[in-house]
Amino acid sequence: MGNAQTEDEITLFERDMKEFWIQFKITYGTEQINQTLALRDSCKETIEALSEKWSKKLKEEDLMIDKIQEYKNEILQQSKYVAEKEEQLTEIKLKLNQEEEQQKNLTDSIQELKEELMKKMEIKSSKNEAAKEKVERVSETKTLFKERLGLEMRRIHNEQLQFIFRHIDHKDPDKPYMFTLSINEQGDYEVTSCTPPLDCIAELQRKLRETNNFSAFVANIRKAFTALSYKQSA
Repeated sequence: MGNAQTEDEITLFERDMKEFWIQFKITYGTEQINQTLALRDSCKETIEALSEKWSKKLKEEDLMIDKIQEYKNEILQQSKYVAEKEEQLTEIKLKLNQEEEQQKNLTDSIQELKEELMKKMEIKSSKNEAAKEKVERVSETKTLFKERLGLEMRRIHNEQLQFIFRHIDHKDPDKPYMFTLSINEQGDYEVTSCTPPLDCIAELQRKLRETNNFSAFVANIRKAFTALSYKQSA
């Protein structure tokens, strides 16, 4: 009987111990779970807060990067604009230099033309003076030739002088023998027409240019006309 009582006490003790452990496990497990859940929730909130913070920061950084890229693009556009303007400025400077060179060349050319024109005017003035002297010398002998040689002189177009001889053909004293004289661009005497033509007119003109003896020239032409008249009458 004593053994049976001991066994009952042991069984009761084991049951009490089992219930204690069950109760201990339940209590300890619940607290652990609660602590774990609380820690999880805390971590979740921390992570969400950090995520929101970093997300906001990343957005700000993205905006900053976009702004920096926008600034870079703007700087690039400004650089291109400045480069274009510098190129245009270089072209304008080149054109200005070319225009200045052309202006200088034009000024030099105008000066050369002025100097050349002055020389030509001086030469022309000298020639005109010489021609005037020759015309005056011819006019001075007009009366003498008319009285002694039956010569008439007329001023015709283009500042030419026409010389008309009469009293050469004894059969027809009024028959005219004539030649026309002018002064060319070189300032020399030049016979432009001769009626009737004389074979010796070129030689007489050459001698006149060499000697400048106008009286002898006119007299020699009259002699040539007289000789031609006698030849035609024979």
